[in-house]
Amino acid sequence: MLIRNKALFNKGLLLLATFMCVFASLFMPIWGGHGNGLDAADNMFNRLSKGSSYFIPGVQEQALKLEGKTVTVTAKVKDAALAPIAVKNLTQAGATAEFKDGAITYSGDLGKILTAALADADDMFKNNGKAVQDRYGVTEEGSEKTITKAWWSVLDASIKELQKQKLIQEAKVVGNVNKRGLEPGYNFYGISGEKVLDNVLPLVGLLAFYVLYTMWYGYAIFDMFGGIGLGMSKSKVKKEA
Repeated sequence: MLIRNKALFNKGLLLLATFMCVFASLFMPIWGGHGNGLDAADNMFNRLSKGSSYFIPGVQEQALKLEGKTVTVTAKVKDAALAPIAVKNLTQAGATAEFKDGAITYSGDLGKILTAALADADDMFKNNGKAVQDRYGVTEEGSEKTITKAWWSVLDASIKELQKQKLIQEAKVVGNVNKRGLEPGYNFYGISGEKVLDNVLPLVGLLAFYVLYTMWYGYAIFDMFGGIGLGMSKSKVKKEA
């Protein structure tokens, strides 16, 4: 390799070597907790995301407005293993439910059904899975997540069926219960929520590190190529004779 500017090339090589050292350290469990640097950053963003994703009270108000609205729905649940649990959930909410031929047919007060689902979602979001287990009389590990997933499954399959019955507003509320209630409750279960305002310095520090680290690699490559005579320069303007 023909090195035309040894000092510039060595500078780039040093930047690349230190970049790779830091890169390797990101995959080592030295950043606190039980994971590596990527896990630590991911956990922080999950906590901040949960801190700004609590929409359940607003959806509860929507569900309460549907109390007294009786519906009969036949929902085809994709995961048959969740069907018996979904039937139990619906029965616990005061509805009549039966699983037959790959579908759950239930009838009951839609407002009370959704309120029951949101009660489970709220406990899950607050990391109180024991309350969900006690409500249904189960003790198996992970059963609280299965109950929440069963709620989501039957309600998701109910949306199109309600739309077919011209119950558009009702279908919309069911969708909100899933998206803004059950999904956050399930996905953020076990994570402690934190506010962005309480983590401004770590957040700014992480973003600044990302920008610096990107430039670090860029300058390493730029200097190494410059050291072997490959660089970027403004082309000369040809003068007409």
